[in-house]
Amino acid sequence: MLSVRVLLAVLIAGLHITRVLAWAEELKAGNTCTIQPLGEGQDDTDQIEAAVSRCGHYGTTVISDGVYNVTRKMMWNLVEARVDLHGYLNFTANLPYWMNPENTYRVVYIQDQASWFVVTGRDFTIDAHNTGGIIGNGQYWWNWYGTTSRLDGDGRPIAFTLWRVLRGVVKDFRIEGQPFWCNTVAESKDVVYDGMYCNATNTNPEYYGYNVVPNTDGIDTFRADNVTLLNWDITLGDDCLAIKGNSTNLYFQNITCRGGNGIAFGSLGQYANLFDRVGNVTLEDIRLLHIDPEIQPNMGSAVYFKSWSGTTIGHPPDNGGGGGGLVTNVTVRNAELYNVSLPIHVYQTNGAHPGDSPSTLQFANLSFYNFTGTSSGSTIVDIACSPAAPCPGMVFENINITVNTGAEPVYTCTNVVSQQGLSSCETTST
Repeated sequence: MLSVRVLLAVLIAGLHITRVLAWAEELKAGNTCTIQPLGEGQDDTDQIEAAVSRCGHYGTTVISDGVYNVTRKMMWNLVEARVDLHGYLNFTANLPYWMNPENTYRVVYIQDQASWFVVTGRDFTIDAHNTGGIIGNGQYWWNWYGTTSRLDGDGRPIAFTLWRVLRGVVKDFRIEGQPFWCNTVAESKDVVYDGMYCNATNTNPEYYGYNVVPNTDGIDTFRADNVTLLNWDITLGDDCLAIKGNSTNLYFQNITCRGGNGIAFGSLGQYANLFDRVGNVTLEDIRLLHIDPEIQPNMGSAVYFKSWSGTTIGHPPDNGGGGGGLVTNVTVRNAELYNVSLPIHVYQTNGAHPGDSPSTLQFANLSFYNFTGTSSGSTIVDIACSPAAPCPGMVFENINITVNTGAEPVYTCTNVVSQQGLSSCETTST
C-alpha cells in the first residue's frame, strides 16, 4: 500500500506531466495568444507582458489593432516566435517617471543610454504590418526641453532596442515621435529590419526654425554583426543612421533621411579602453533630403565619418576620447541629395581642444559611387584624416553634385595616403 507521501508525489508528478504534455500539444497546434486594447486611460502593460510570456517561446502573439498604453519598462524574450503587432504601443508621457534611471533598462553600454522597450532572444519575427509600432510622445519631451542644451545619456529613452538578438526580423514597423534614438541594435547578430518608419516632426510653432528634436537618430548600431536595413524612411534631427564601434558586415538599402546630420560612422574613439572596429559596410540607394526649414533646419552630410581626438578629456557619455580603431571596406553607392550642406566628410577632431593629440583611429578603403543632387555649401568632399593615422584607399566615381549658388565645387583631401577619381582633390598633410 502506497504511503500518503508517495501517493502525493505520484499525483504531483502526474499533474506536472499532464501540464507538460498539454503545453507540448499547444505548441504543436501552434500556440497563439491574442489581445485587444483595454481602452482609453487603461493600462495594457500587464496583458501585453502576459501574452508574450505565454506565447513568446515557440508561439505567436497577436496584438490587435488599437492603442495600448504602456506605463513601465518592458522586455520581450522571444524564442522561435512571431509577434503580429497590428496596434501601437503607447509609452505614456510621464516624463519624470521615465527620467528616473530605475525605470529604464541600461543595456546599451555606450554613453549610458536608457531603453524603455527591449527585445532579446533568437529566431523571431516581429511584423507590424505598417499599421503598428510605437508611440513615443516625443512632442511632450521636446516641449519640456525647448531649446535648452541636451546631452547624450541624459535619460531620454531609446524607443526600440534590440539587445543580444540572434537571427531576428523586424518588418514594416512604425515609430511616431521618438524622444531620443528611434532604434538601436546592440550585441546582436544576423538581424534584418525590412520596413522602418521613424517620425520626429516638431509640430509646435514656438520652435519652428530650430532643431528642437536633437538625438532622434534613426538607428545606432553597436557590437552588431550581419545587420541588414531595408526600406527605411526617417524624419529626424540628428544622425539618420549611426554606425558605432564593432559594427561589421552591414548592408543598408533604400534609405530615405529627411533632415538631420546625415549617415554617420561614429562617433568612434570615445572610450580610451576600447578598440572600435567597423568593417564591410555597404549602403546603396540612399536619399538625403532637406525638408521645410521651419520644421527641421538641418541637413548636414550625405555620409560622414567622425572620431574623437587622441587625448582623453573627462569621461563618457559627454566627454572622452583617446580610443583607437579601424574603419575599413565601406562602400556607398547611388546617393541622391537635396540641399545637403557637406555631402562627404571625414573628420577626426570630435570634442577636441587645442593641443590635443591626434586620433590614432584609422579610416581606410572608403568608396563612393554615383552621388547626384545639390549642396548648399561649395565643399562637396572634405576628407580631413588624422596625421597619426592617414587614410589610404579612397575611391570616388561619378560624384556629380551641383552647388546651389552656382559656385565651383571644392574637394579637399588632408592626410590622405591615396585616392582615385577626384583629380581636383588637393591632397595635403598636417
